[in-house]
Amino acid sequence: MTTRFARASLVALLVTLGFTAPAPASAATTTTAAATSCYGGAVTVRYGDVVDFGPYWTTSRCDDINMRVTGGTADYVNACVKFAKTGTCNRWTKVGRSWTTIATDVLDDSKFTVPNGVPLEGDDAVMQIAF
Repeated sequence: MTTRFARASLVALLVTLGFTAPAPASAATTTTAAATSCYGGAVTVRYGDVVDFGPYWTTSRCDDINMRVTGGTADYVNACVKFAKTGTCNRWTKVGRSWTTIATDVLDDSKFTVPNGVPLEGDDAVMQIAF
């Protein structure tokens, strides 16, 4: 009986002093954080569907435009970013299976497309673009 009383007294004292146990993170909080991250807003595209992917408009989610290959037979693709304001590609970049930056320090609400190509005829690729 003395042990229960001592534990109850200790818990009451800690609560009175404002000590609380942190609540565990919920799955909804983790999912929301991923959805608002740069990569969480990525769009999936398939090579062969169109010549240029887009148009898209840059967002405040990302400071850069990023791309990666997620499927298909191609190990990499060549891609560039063509901003509507200039109408020309910034530079061609080899993009593999990990996230690669294809444009840096982009302004929010800039309209762009992503022309691309696979290295060998007959290859296909599924990619994600985050912006």
